[in-house]
Amino acid sequence: MKVRAMIHFDGLIAGIIGAAIIAIWFLFLDAVSSLPLSAPTILGTALFVGPEDLASTERVPVSLRLTLMYTWVHVLVFIVLGEIAAYFLLSAGKNPNLGLSILLLFVILEFGFVGTTFVFAKPVLYALAWPMVLLGNLLAAAGMACYLWLRHPFVIRP
Repeated sequence: MKVRAMIHFDGLIAGIIGAAIIAIWFLFLDAVSSLPLSAPTILGTALFVGPEDLASTERVPVSLRLTLMYTWVHVLVFIVLGEIAAYFLLSAGKNPNLGLSILLLFVILEFGFVGTTFVFAKPVLYALAWPMVLLGNLLAAAGMACYLWLRHPFVIRP
């Protein structure tokens, strides 16, 4: 397999793994709180309807349409992040100084999500416990990193 095709394939799979991990994480949290599909409905409402609808009601009714719409966006974003991570990882194999850029990317994305949400959709941070969002993103990043490490152990090991 050519290097470019391998990067795209690994990025696609890593992104799907990350999206699945975070979706399962929030499904678990929603099931524990007896509100299944609440998190994707809240995020879908904030993204497609507007965050002002979250501020007006304490509990957003579950919407399968908004859940599916948000899930597509969620998966596509994670595929893009997987592509970026795969590219950085393979580039770090050639230039070890780029290894820090992978960690920096994760930190920027984590605080970028919280910061953007705080500025544009503050009710989302109240509706979803933002530490749980950060923990879910950490789990997703760990799952993506494990997949990429298993596919390319030469990058990590000398």
